[in-house]
Amino acid sequence: MSEQTVSAAIVGYTGLVGSKILSTLLSLPSHPSIDVLGRRSLPNTSPALTAHINSDTSVWPSTLSKLSPTPSIFLSALGTTRGIAGSLEAQRAIDYDLNLALAKAAKESGVKVYVLISSAMVSSSSSMPYSKMKGELEDEVKKLDFPHTVIIKPGLLLGSREDSRPAEAIARSIVSVLGKLSNGWLTNPVAQDADVVAKAAVNAGMQCLDGKRKERVWVVNQSDIVKLGKTEWKAGP
Repeated sequence: MSEQTVSAAIVGYTGLVGSKILSTLLSLPSHPSIDVLGRRSLPNTSPALTAHINSDTSVWPSTLSKLSPTPSIFLSALGTTRGIAGSLEAQRAIDYDLNLALAKAAKESGVKVYVLISSAMVSSSSSMPYSKMKGELEDEVKKLDFPHTVIIKPGLLLGSREDSRPAEAIARSIVSVLGKLSNGWLTNPVAQDADVVAKAAVNAGMQCLDGKRKERVWVVNQSDIVKLGKTEWKAGP
């Protein structure tokens, strides 16, 4: 893991993957300084942690741009569902508009590494609204031309959510059983544990900061997520 002084900022820190990203960063022996932006109080406390809590999401981009020191890495696990948001338009305001505004603020403030938690099988050319929206966001953040853009594309996320998603919960239960029976062999290609996804996001971002990755855009698919967040992490990130 990086030996240089690292500062990180996170948005979406109360979600399934975002909460794991926060706990992963807090556990690093390098003790990076961490800024979080959100609506809700922090589930964790640490001298390294600074919370910027505001229910008005429109101010988050300006808050991000004013952080000092400028974060070395900005990680976004921000997202909602149509059911929680109330409509597709309201979901898009969070998943696309706010995410893109934050990415632009990060770029303008000098963030070196941008990490986006996206999803597998999304495309801006899709006829499915969710897939299309996520794909459009990926396309737009690539255009911002950060020194390093990392797009994490997991499959079905395994873990306990605070919000109710019945269909996803059923799928997770089936996949979890298959995973236990096969020691992960049947599940790794289609589903990843949220903790593994979070570790992969942190590991990928730190590799970029350390100069171990030369590409400006790094798309991390499911097999690489398992490698970065499980295999390599066990060996010592």
